[in-house]
Amino acid sequence: MRRHGFIARLIGVAMVLMLPVCVRAESGNFDVERWYQILGDVRARATAQNISKETIDATLKYPAFIPSIVKSDRNQAEFKLTLDEYLARMVNSKRVEDGRQMRLTYPTLLSRVENKYDVQPHVILAFWGLESNYGEYRAAHKLTDAFLTLIYEGRREKFFGNQLLALMKIADDNDLDIDDIRGSWAGAMGHFQFIPTTLQQYGSDGNGDGRIDIIHSVGDAMFSAGNYLHQMGWNPNEKIVRRVMLPGNFDVSLLDGGTKKTLAEWSAMGVTKPDGTTIPIADMTAGLVADVNLIQQQRAEAIAAAASTIGAVDPNAIDTDVAPQPVIYAYLTYPNFYRIKRWNSSNWYAIAVALLADELKQ
Repeated sequence: MRRHGFIARLIGVAMVLMLPVCVRAESGNFDVERWYQILGDVRARATAQNISKETIDATLKYPAFIPSIVKSDRNQAEFKLTLDEYLARMVNSKRVEDGRQMRLTYPTLLSRVENKYDVQPHVILAFWGLESNYGEYRAAHKLTDAFLTLIYEGRREKFFGNQLLALMKIADDNDLDIDDIRGSWAGAMGHFQFIPTTLQQYGSDGNGDGRIDIIHSVGDAMFSAGNYLHQMGWNPNEKIVRRVMLPGNFDVSLLDGGTKKTLAEWSAMGVTKPDGTTIPIADMTAGLVADVNLIQQQRAEAIAAAASTIGAVDPNAIDTDVAPQPVIYAYLTYPNFYRIKRWNSSNWYAIAVALLADELKQ
């Protein structure tokens, strides 16, 4: 045992000594003094918050800086898919089929979530499918190291410092081994990819063992997701989105989901069902979301085609009222849509949740 402990300490020391060399190629000279200052600050803050010495020591015993996380944070991929391409990727036939199988696997648990939090099974399953592919996604990073790396990187130092302290408190309160908690490079974990501060606020014990472990317990994960949506005001009696058709000359500045009007007002502006019939009218406001870049591209192509037909030298001189305007398809976004956006602020993500949930209804 002593020999193994000695070897482990040697490895830890070697990792620290090698750290500046490893990082230099990725992101410039590594500031060892700043690194140790961060570790000291974490220890002081954790001690002040009465986090146990065991958890503090486990967090800081062999801390690792991970250059690839810094690279991921600084070079997040530009979003280039069209809305239809994104939805086809996120709401594919396999994910739908897997979700239906999960509904058969966990009928009692899903019913318990619905009874307690008033969130329907197909909605819970939709979030689960998009966040971790029903638990299939296995996070690669030790979360303490991910947070320490992001604190050092400095772009959102305060935010990630708070996440690390929250994670340490969660480990303490739920008797979890903090060395065993893994997540994404940005700090999300478990079946529903909660960050620690979200888990602190909405975590719920779904299997009755007195702990909240959203990584290893599907029950805890589902109950926590249900609690989160319930606290956001989820209404099980409302749709999330409705696909609609708009006049070709519709003002695209209204299609970012930020402008809300009554359903009667949208109807008066020419918003219809895809078949041209009137949208259902209810006493609520809604927004509209569409792929504005694609619409503008299609309009430009229509104008160019019209110019070519009449032999115009300058397409910009073509009257846009004369050029045929492509029909616009969009999504009418109801109040539940905006509750999803408090989970993830992406309009497209919220639409994907809605469409997958519709596919998973029985």
